[in-house]
Order: sequence, then C-alpha cells, then structure tokens
Amino acid sequence: MRVLHAAAELFPWVKTGGLGDVIAALPPALAALDVDVRLVLPGFTAFLDALPLTEIARVRTPFADERVRIALAKLPDSGVRAYLVDHPAFYDRLGSPYAGPDGHEWPDNHRRFALLGWAAAALAQGADPEWRPDILHAHDWHAGLAPAYLRAAGAAVPSVFTVHNLAYQGFFPAAAFADLALPSSFFAIDGVEFYGGVSFLKAGLFYADRLTTVSPTYAREIQTPAFGNGLDGLLRSRADVLTGILNGVDPKIWSPKNDPLLPRQYGPDDAAAGKADAKKVLQRRLALDEVPDTPLFGAVTRLSPQKGFDLLLAALPEFIAQDGSLVLLGSGDADLEDGFAAAAASYPGRVGIGIGYDEALSHLIVAGADAILVPSRFEPCGLTQLYALRYGALPLVRRTGGLADTVVDANAVTLAEGSATGFAFDEESPEALLEAAGRAVALYADRASWRRVMRQAMTRDFSWEAAARQYKALYTRLTAGRAAAQQDRLA
Repeated sequence: MRVLHAAAELFPWVKTGGLGDVIAALPPALAALDVDVRLVLPGFTAFLDALPLTEIARVRTPFADERVRIALAKLPDSGVRAYLVDHPAFYDRLGSPYAGPDGHEWPDNHRRFALLGWAAAALAQGADPEWRPDILHAHDWHAGLAPAYLRAAGAAVPSVFTVHNLAYQGFFPAAAFADLALPSSFFAIDGVEFYGGVSFLKAGLFYADRLTTVSPTYAREIQTPAFGNGLDGLLRSRADVLTGILNGVDPKIWSPKNDPLLPRQYGPDDAAAGKADAKKVLQRRLALDEVPDTPLFGAVTRLSPQKGFDLLLAALPEFIAQDGSLVLLGSGDADLEDGFAAAAASYPGRVGIGIGYDEALSHLIVAGADAILVPSRFEPCGLTQLYALRYGALPLVRRTGGLADTVVDANAVTLAEGSATGFAFDEESPEALLEAAGRAVALYADRASWRRVMRQAMTRDFSWEAAARQYKALYTRLTAGRAAAQQDRLA
C-alpha cells in the first residue's frame, strides 16, 4: 500500500505547533507496518538547506508561468522520502511559514498553499513516473485543497483529510477563489464557500473520502456548535466517515530514558531521583526558590485564548498562596506575555517565565516540573500532556478533547483502583483550575501516593505504533471500499 501525506510542517525543520511533530512521527510508524509512505511539503528554505534533493519532475501549475520543480529527498534517521515543491517565489521568504517578519500573514497565502494542494494532487495522479500512491492523506488547512483538486480532475485516488485543529481554517475572501483554478461550481455551500469566502479547511472536509481528527473526544466535540466553528453541520452530515485517532509520542525525541537534554536520564524505577535532579537545574536556571516540599507546576505552551492561560493568570495570587510555584515557557498573545512577565517580577523565586521557544528548556521543564498545566478551552489532542505523562510530570488539564481521552483524574476512586494519572477539571474558570491545583498540592504532600500516581502515568502507552495501526486499518477499508464500488459500476 502506497500513501502520500501532504502537510506544511515537519519537525525539526519547520514547526509552529504539534503538526510538525505528528508529520515527523506518523509516517515512520506507518513504514514500520509495511506501508510505503512518502510526504509532500512546501519548499521552505529550512527544508531545501537541510536536505539533499533530486529533481523528479517539473509540473505545469496555475500559479506560475514557469514549471514548478518537484524534488525528492530522503529524510535522515527515518529513511522516509519527501517531495519538496520548490518554487522560491512562494516559499523562499523570511519570517514564519505563514507570516512575514512583521507578524502579518502573507497576502498570497491562498496561492502558496493552493500550490501545495495542487502538487499533492499531481503526484497522486502520477507526476512522479516511478511512484504513485494508492491514497492521498492531507493534513490541516494548508493541504485542504488537495482532495478538491482530485475531485475536480475526476481522479480515482481516494483521499483522507485530518483536522489537527478546527480553529485554523485557512479562510480567504471570495476574490481568492479566482486564483485557485477550481471549477466555478466548487464555490458553493456544497464546496469551498464558507460565509461568503473560501475555506481551505472546509474543502478538505467536504471533498475527502474519509475524515479523521486527533482524538475520539474531539471528533465528537467538533460536531457540536460549541466546538464546530461553524462547520458542525457539515461534520454531522459526514459523521459516518469521521474517525478520532489519538496522536502518539515519538520515543526518539520524548523519552526520559534516553533524552540527551536532561541532566540525568531516568525511567519509572528511578524517576524520583531523575526528576529531582532536573528540578534543581530548572529552579536554578530560572532563579526559583528550591523548596523541596512544594510542587513545581510547569507549562510549555502557545499563549493564546485556546490554551486557557488567562485563567491561570487570573488565579495566580491564590495559586501562589496555596504553595504553588510556576515555570512557564511560551509566546503568543502580547497581553498574556506581558501579564506573565509582570507576574515573574511580582513573585520572585516563585514564578519563572521564558518568552519564546527553547527546545532544550521545554524538555527540562517537562522533566523538572512535578505537574504540567494544560488548562485548554479546547484541545484536539494535545501533545504536552502526553510528554508529561511519559516524564512523570502529572498533567493538570481541563477535561476536553484529547485531554479527556488521556488523563485520568486523581480522586478517591481512581487512587484506590490505581488508574489515576493526573488532575482534571471541567468548568472554564479560574476557580475550577485552583480547585484542581489545590488537590495536586494536597496529594504532593503524601509523597508515597504521589510517586504511585507518577509511576502509573509513566507506564501509560501512547505510542505511534498504536495510532499507525488504526490509520493502516482505515486505509485498508478505504481502498477495499473504493475497489468494491468500482466493481459495482463495471457490473
């Protein structure tokens, strides 16, 4: 079985969130199950500078007078092959993948990512004469037009579309449609039109043969008005082809047993000592008081309304008063950045803040913190809590999306039966967060019970192998169903 994955990010070269981690981990896990898997990615400079390329095709597209080069690279370590859509006018730019150095989104993003979808569809239809996929699997809005281009071409290749976060829709004004080289009939309610504009995400949801998202609970939530971002009706109409498959953790990057970024590597049997060493280093790095009998809460996050850290900021005086210390690494919303910087100044020794992103510090926080805060308003899957579980930092989460699927709240019942792995709350309020934090502080005082829960957390299995088996089963059903439908038409 041959599967082509289309995405905009790939760790470690291009990453703005969890998508890059998923695209780095899922294809190798599928390859280990004998799926012949390849990627197609935009030709961002970070990729072109890091990977040796072999040109395999030049394709005519609606987006350039000249033909666009498609080059092939072999990814180090995994051996998975990746196609790069090499068009410097679109991808050789300063800034992030989606915005310039000034933080403003590129005005031609609709053309830049339409080209990615176009190239993915071209490869699915044989642009590489040496390799042609049985299935095209597109990820998030950046690749959302790929299933639409396949449908417009009448191609027989089935497609899968995965939503990693429904809040990011790739929405553009109606005038952008003229640049996309789609049939005029596609600009309709039953198509890419969305509230008078164009939604790349809706294109994937409408035209793909199968839909997935990154946790079972999120798959249910997005079919409701509260979480559907205006697409819940479409998602309910396609519920029979929508599946939630939980993301995994890549042990090559996130495993305390072999993490080179830690002061001391550890496993479930020596976690207390390993985490104690990491905690000391972390406290010294961020000038926090070394108080052994109080828990250190950590956070590695994007500072955005989704992530719920405004709830923590509002609760911070009471949080500190109930013996919590905080270390936070993140960036995003300017008001939240300023608020947490002010909190560090107001509570020296109790609050340590890093603005930005630092891979080494993120690993140190997950290892050194006693608990990791993920108070999200919504969370499609969440990777931070999965890393925390593996490193023995008990997650404190709001019960939503993948957080609900992966963290078992420590209460009298779950503590007695040995299934507790963290702390969860329901209400979207500072008070509910504080109540859960208070329970964490109380359990930390009972060090034997805390260590039992920590061990339970570390032995949970959230592997990419399990996720890959579910994806492979979905691919198998899809190709079998497509073959049966073709036989029925011939009969």
